[in-house]
Amino acid sequence: MWGELLARFLLGGTLVSGFAVLGQIFKPKTFGGLFGAAPSVALVSLAFGIAKRGPLGAAVEARSMVLGAVALAVYCALCVRLTLRRRPNLWIDTTAAWGAWLVAAFGLWWLRTRGLG
Repeated sequence: MWGELLARFLLGGTLVSGFAVLGQIFKPKTFGGLFGAAPSVALVSLAFGIAKRGPLGAAVEARSMVLGAVALAVYCALCVRLTLRRRPNLWIDTTAAWGAWLVAAFGLWWLRTRGLG
């Protein structure tokens, strides 16, 4: 287990660093930030899923990533909506956005485990 975590850490970090270097070389400069973190980690996770459990394991990981992305979109949409208010309250808005993410993430997970998603 620790070996796999270390390998994921090293490979993910290497990909993130590689995208950061590409972001410095090519225009626009946001390239490194856009592809640096989540896609790099996702590629490593999918590679490990294929190596350990075959294509079906990678499919499960990919499906989980899609559901996580939907929950993140819910969080982001609520953050945008809350910050557009005249006088946003940092603590209340942050708690509400995290709550929305939790409800979306665990709600989608629950639907998926029940065969509804």
